[in-house]
Amino acid sequence: MATTKPAGISCFKVELKHKDTITAALPLQDHYLPLSNLDLLLPPIDVSTFFCFKPNDSKKPGADSDNNDGRLLLSSFGSKVAHLKTSLAQALVMYYPFAGEISQNSLGEPQLLCNNRGVDFYEMCAHVGLHDLDLHNPDESIEGKFVPAKKNGTLAIQVTELRCGSIIIGCTFDHRIADAYSMNMFLVSWAELAQSKPVSIKPNFKRSLLNPRRPINCTGHRAIDDLFVTISSLPPPPQTPPLTVAEHKICSRIYVIPAAQLHKLQVTASSESGMKCTRLVSFSSFLWQLVAKCDSKNGKDALTTRLGIVVNGRSRMVNVREDANRSRQMMESYFGNVLTIPYGEEKVGRLSRVGLGRAAQSVAHFLKAGTSKDHFLDLIDWVEVRRPEAALARVYCAGTGEESAVVVSCGRGFPAREVDFGWGRAWVGSYHFPWGGQAGYVMPMPSPAGNGDWVVYMHLRVEQLKVVEELAGDVFRPLTRDYLDSTV
Repeated sequence: MATTKPAGISCFKVELKHKDTITAALPLQDHYLPLSNLDLLLPPIDVSTFFCFKPNDSKKPGADSDNNDGRLLLSSFGSKVAHLKTSLAQALVMYYPFAGEISQNSLGEPQLLCNNRGVDFYEMCAHVGLHDLDLHNPDESIEGKFVPAKKNGTLAIQVTELRCGSIIIGCTFDHRIADAYSMNMFLVSWAELAQSKPVSIKPNFKRSLLNPRRPINCTGHRAIDDLFVTISSLPPPPQTPPLTVAEHKICSRIYVIPAAQLHKLQVTASSESGMKCTRLVSFSSFLWQLVAKCDSKNGKDALTTRLGIVVNGRSRMVNVREDANRSRQMMESYFGNVLTIPYGEEKVGRLSRVGLGRAAQSVAHFLKAGTSKDHFLDLIDWVEVRRPEAALARVYCAGTGEESAVVVSCGRGFPAREVDFGWGRAWVGSYHFPWGGQAGYVMPMPSPAGNGDWVVYMHLRVEQLKVVEELAGDVFRPLTRDYLDSTV
């Protein structure tokens, strides 16, 4: 099915109006917060997210007060920015790691200095309208324009006023400090405080929840060796970039996957595999096959393709031997990284030719290795034995040369509808993660329409995206303003 490419303006000015540093509203005593062993698996890399807000058509000109339903009517960009700054200062009282900065401990490992240095806050203006942006192509419309480059601290925020009166809020955070789950907690809390609502989940930073076992258990370390690797054991990087052909360039795109298509994939994967497949497993299997078909099309049937899936371990780490409800609540509110990335590999020729059900069986098999409490405990112990040597997920080391690799994250908790600072929910929002490596990265998120559709951020090779659109254009539909306007 052919898709209509969205048109957009890519050349426009974004100008700095004012820069400020927002600190916590209450004084904080300087202290160090160690990173957990799972935090130490993350390289020094930044992740961004953005939310687009259309003008509030129901507001009365000049009114800066509450309306009948309690929603704030802030008429000017300046009043909205002031409101955001005040509520951010309140949020940083609870989320004080975002007001700190990274330093090093005596072993040379990163640690968090909670000194309330604050969050760099940029007020910008853009000479473009929201409907003029090609959000399907965030490399042109978002990167370097609406998400800030974090220069200091652990979090930077940019608020941009567009020519039409719309606002885009972009945040960039240090992945060593927080995973997407933690960032989502912060965004929801910030929005709740902006509306003078009680905070639904207060973060906890109890690192002892992720302490290694005593004595350390090494029985599961061989399995961890298959998924993670110390950086010193990696071969030196090639002197010349392995991908020099223009088609091999990696770029970002944002698609919409209709709920009906997701259901169809799930039904097909489940019926063909003989097991109940989740939407994530069904989608990931389908995408993996498309990547393999791209490689097969280029005559690479004998090469290996890899797929990794990010697993949030919070629900896996509940201690059922103690008070299960209390343990669950503590893990649900834990701020930091609680991630693992199991992955599988297949030969390109085989994967591109089997049915979706067979691909789903392969995905379910390797995914099972990263979904137990024992896996996370083994991973924590594995890091402890190798400290202070840095390590990372093996799948990120793949994707170089002629072989392909893609990592699918899970953005089901993305607060597409919950981030409302008092003037209405976001028109659209997404994570933005052009991380710079050769492995692809994909983040499915719920649509702000709340209708079961997915908004999917994809960072893949140009040739892979072409095959995705050619073979599955009915599933992967470019994010357009027509779709967003129709779902409001």
